Amino acid sequence: MQLRYVYTELGQGLRRNLSMHLAVILTLFVSLTLVGMGVLFQQQATKAAEQWGNQLQITVFLCRNGDSNPVCPSAVTDAQKAEIETVVKDNPEVADYHFESSETALEKAKELYGEELFSGDNPAITAEDMPQTIWITLDDPEQFEGITSAVQGLDGVSRVQDMRKVIAPILGALSMLQWVALVTAAVLVVAALLLVANTIRLAAFARRKEIGIMRLVGASTLYIALPFLLEALVTAIIGVVLAGGALAAVQQFGIEGRGDDTLKFIPWIGWEEFRLALLTVAVLGPLLTLLPTLVLTRKYLKV
Repeated sequence: MQLRYVYTELGQGLRRNLSMHLAVILTLFVSLTLVGMGVLFQQQATKAAEQWGNQLQITVFLCRNGDSNPVCPSAVTDAQKAEIETVVKDNPEVADYHFESSETALEKAKELYGEELFSGDNPAITAEDMPQTIWITLDDPEQFEGITSAVQGLDGVSRVQDMRKVIAPILGALSMLQWVALVTAAVLVVAALLLVANTIRLAAFARRKEIGIMRLVGASTLYIALPFLLEALVTAIIGVVLAGGALAAVQQFGIEGRGDDTLKFIPWIGWEEFRLALLTVAVLGPLLTLLPTLVLTRKYLKV
């Protein structure tokens, strides 16, 4: 296989259909960026739900030493925890539940507020200052009065917190943004596929004589299609790089560099979540160009 010919055809193809390739790159850039944003929004919603609970959850705070609630003269005992667990387990409104230790609660606080407050010889908060909790998942978000009243008066229970009214608008907004991004991206993906198809059709028409000669001398379909595949790969790589740069800018300047302590209570996504979004974009970009190119070259390269 003469790679020199392939690279020559690649350069000529990119120049010959420059405007069409630019249109594909820009469409891929926008669509892949929106897909990446959808993945980031999804991870942000998941991280927020892990911190606050989802729209089906309520949280039972157990008594601790030095609790400000007068119903808690001392920390919850193992016997009291067993009684609370029995009440929760037998309640028909409860779909699932799990305990969260003081140590786990402290780790969540460290993630939100940084290690500085919790380290050193005199940390502001220790694990003993964090209450143990029970996270209860409801069968029906509208039926929660029964389990709330059942556990509220039990020994060892400090308070029951229903975060659903607070968290529902936040998670709802994140979900809406995620779906808007993904639906818009899907429309643009269709547009990108149509542009790829038109690019291949125009390129094949411009090279129809060369393709005919290559067929006559016995050139394989892969050899003929390789310049088209490389064109698709180049446009995909450029689109992925631009989308990755846009997502990195959002992560760096919109999230990491927000510099607003008033939103510190929100558990923000980090670079690990960004890498997942980038991986999604990096895999999706070549698929959106190479797969249709492989299919369409079989149709348009027949002479």
